[in-house]
Amino acid sequence: MIKASICTIGDEILIGQIVDTNSSHIARALGSAGIEVARMESIADKREEIISILSKELKDNDIVICTGGLGPTKDDITKDALAELSGSKGYVKNEEQEAIVYDILHSRGLEVLDINLKQAMVPDTCEVILNKVGTAPIMAFHFPEEKFGHKAALYSMPGVPHETLTALGEVVEDIKRNFSTNSIYHKTIMVYGYAESALSKLIEPWEDALPADMHLAYLPNTLTGVRLRLTVHGGDGESQKRRANAQIEALKPYLGDHLYSEQDDCLEAVVGRLLKENGKTLGIAESATGGEIAHLITTIPGSSAYFLGSVTSYSPEIKKKVLGVKAETIEQKGIVSSEVAAAMAEGVRKVLGSDFSVATTGWADAYGDEFEPAGTVWVGVSGPAGTVTKRYQYHNDRKRNIERFAASALDTLRIYILNCLTH
Repeated sequence: MIKASICTIGDEILIGQIVDTNSSHIARALGSAGIEVARMESIADKREEIISILSKELKDNDIVICTGGLGPTKDDITKDALAELSGSKGYVKNEEQEAIVYDILHSRGLEVLDINLKQAMVPDTCEVILNKVGTAPIMAFHFPEEKFGHKAALYSMPGVPHETLTALGEVVEDIKRNFSTNSIYHKTIMVYGYAESALSKLIEPWEDALPADMHLAYLPNTLTGVRLRLTVHGGDGESQKRRANAQIEALKPYLGDHLYSEQDDCLEAVVGRLLKENGKTLGIAESATGGEIAHLITTIPGSSAYFLGSVTSYSPEIKKKVLGVKAETIEQKGIVSSEVAAAMAEGVRKVLGSDFSVATTGWADAYGDEFEPAGTVWVGVSGPAGTVTKRYQYHNDRKRNIERFAASALDTLRIYILNCLTH
């Protein structure tokens, strides 16, 4: 299998000034092309270090993709380092990239300076892939076997994420033209309601029986649950897809309704599709989650087709005045209780006239009361089948608890809607 290394160049990454998102995008693109990413490195803005580390990566891997250090200022030294690494005897102008430099700067009303035009000058040892949305071109260096002991290629890309993303497809195509890549197929499913360790134990018999050319990865996330990625090596794309789907069918009995999607997905998108496809509407009442559920719902394009609105009833008075929660219910059962969650869900459904509603009331941080401890949330869901409530208990900080509360509420809502639509 073709192996690759991804290297980021720049002190700003090493000191935590910016977050490296390029590497994850590049890794996904390479994986989809059948290329194994063997290593990721971050390199300081030091010429000798850039040359040394990239030389080692080229010896150990077939492909190296590096990002950063291609700007017009003096601290951007990647191009000079690559010129030395590749044995360049000088720089040549790329006319097409220079024209792009003029177009970009003129469109922004900026003067074209000598240092801007210098970006279109590249080592005579590289091939250019045009940067159509930025001023620094992508440089492709192809090395013969005698240089590093095997055929190798290095691609130098800008550090600006949207520039890297725009050119990434062309870089992958260039790799495919120069290397024989294997087919890799990834199948992703989404599971909610299990911790990673508990899920691993649950499906252990299934995982142990996987063929040698299949691998399962666990990718947990507070808001989405556990993403399971099944990777299939070898064979052609269609046969890999059939085999992966057959394995997922065998996995389903272990998961039950904890399996909420057979693609890379999120709970708010799944809930939205259920509502939209069936012409149903949703209303939300939030206390402990403070608007987090409404925020998640409205991140989905087209959510106006099914989301009517929300009431952030943070204080007891709003619960009583707007949602109709009885004062005696709060006094006798506690503001964080099954009864209050149910009353909130029923109240907001009545106020907004929605088909379904979901409500939360809980203690997100160190506070609690005589009824419920900190980290407790009660979720209420109301709809055609009546009202149900469910209690969740978490032990995280305030922000993480709120995220877990919201995700648990969405999952409770999802299961309720499914039951209403299928029974």
